Amino acid sequence: PAATLEVTDGSEDLKARRMRDDDPSLLETRPPVVTIMGHVDHGKTSLLDAIRSTNVTASEHGGITQHIGAYQVRLKDGQRVTFLDTPGHAAFSAMRARGANITDIVILVVAGDDGVMPQTIEAIKHAKAAEVPIIVAVNKIDKADANPDRVLQQVAEHGLVPEKWGGETIVVEISALQRLGIDDLLEQILLVAELEELTSRKEGRAAGTVLEANLEVGRGPVATVMVQKGQLKLGDHIVAGAAWGKVKALVDDKGRQVKVAGPSTPVQVLGFSEPPNAGDEVRVASDSGQARTLAEARAQRIRTTGHIPIAGTGARLEDLFEAIQRGETATLNVVLKADVQGSLEACTESLRKLERDDVKLAIVHRGVGGITENDVQLAKAANATIIGFNVRPDRRSRDMAEREAVEIRTYEIIYKLIEEIQSAMLGLLAPEFEEVVTGEAEVREVFRIPKIGAIAGCYVREGTITRGTKVRFLREGTIIWKGSITSLRRFKDDVREVQSGFECGIGLSDYQDLKDGDIIETYEEREIPRTA
Repeated sequence: PAATLEVTDGSEDLKARRMRDDDPSLLETRPPVVTIMGHVDHGKTSLLDAIRSTNVTASEHGGITQHIGAYQVRLKDGQRVTFLDTPGHAAFSAMRARGANITDIVILVVAGDDGVMPQTIEAIKHAKAAEVPIIVAVNKIDKADANPDRVLQQVAEHGLVPEKWGGETIVVEISALQRLGIDDLLEQILLVAELEELTSRKEGRAAGTVLEANLEVGRGPVATVMVQKGQLKLGDHIVAGAAWGKVKALVDDKGRQVKVAGPSTPVQVLGFSEPPNAGDEVRVASDSGQARTLAEARAQRIRTTGHIPIAGTGARLEDLFEAIQRGETATLNVVLKADVQGSLEACTESLRKLERDDVKLAIVHRGVGGITENDVQLAKAANATIIGFNVRPDRRSRDMAEREAVEIRTYEIIYKLIEEIQSAMLGLLAPEFEEVVTGEAEVREVFRIPKIGAIAGCYVREGTITRGTKVRFLREGTIIWKGSITSLRRFKDDVREVQSGFECGIGLSDYQDLKDGDIIETYEEREIPRTA
């Protein structure tokens, strides 16, 4: 039945749809989809910033673009270009590969003062595998130690021979910060797009690809979709992997609600039953019944063929450390949670690469969203460690983990996650910092004070809230901000601390997006010496 459903996705069968997709009379020119690739810190986001003339870099967290972003830019002559921004760290190779698979042109950004690096080579391989034209952008030419000729020599060694050396690779020298060479780069993009004769069907049911998906408070499952064929409209019945639903809202890259999205257009789609997986194909079905049946058939197939088995014996990080020191083979069972699908995929790929002959890693469960009591129960049953990337456990989950002796490790930068797990697997765990939650307050009411900003009227549920301590801001278990408490008041008096069971007013260092029900969590870090 599943195979039949795949063929009858929509009121017309797949063969008829493909014939219509290939009908020259229905094809029209579409905007090119351009993927920006390159090594970390070589200026990919700065280049995108220069093109969009908006400050993307300032909003980034942890110095790395955590998720794929898609943006459509209208140039001076009215032509449009869609840009995909892929992360530069090796851990996100799967995301970068996915970006290349849906792109028409790749811009390979190489720093003129740094040259070709390991992730640059990786990006070249992905771009070549996707069989798309590559434009090399030599960035940072304004720096005194920039050497563009050395970059040309290095890229030529990897099969990208510049035009001025008799090859076919277009090379543009730019400075993203100084806005030098940007117009020349855009001109080359349009020239290559014209030569590629990019066309697609602009009418009829849409087909596209999920770039990113996550759960948002008040909005539910939200997926960023790149429409590749046809028109995606409000009210369409859609299916992507095991997720299905009806399009409730379409939001473009500038935050505006739209009714229709055509080819090469990135949009946020609201209305899925659950967050689809990044890379899933999006199709429009004839009605909700058909979409649901197709999604359930796919879910069943995933359960029967893609289930990750639970290892018979497991070890937590400390147990793993001791077992390796004794020269024994150890298995680390992991429950992996992340804030969005892209991060989840990247973390999974990174952890899998860390496996060695004497150390095995079994992912018992992985999912999107905050760490819940169900995750703790599963970790206890499987003797697993819970790893959270940019998510946190709520108070009940944390208490349950302490009672059941389940280890929870949370990270906000993927480098640290990889380094710590790798250190454990090598038996080289250094002294660690234990994070102690000192207080927890719930936002009951928000007061807007002129010239001061938002003040959170809070009730301290646990521990002690102290002025000046480190604080994280949680919404549905997901970290949305970190900083410090700048002001703490009881009635009209400034106070140094407020105990549990009392109300207080809290001012945060630079965060204003306060809502009732949010959790303010204070914590401190204590170093624990580790003994072998």
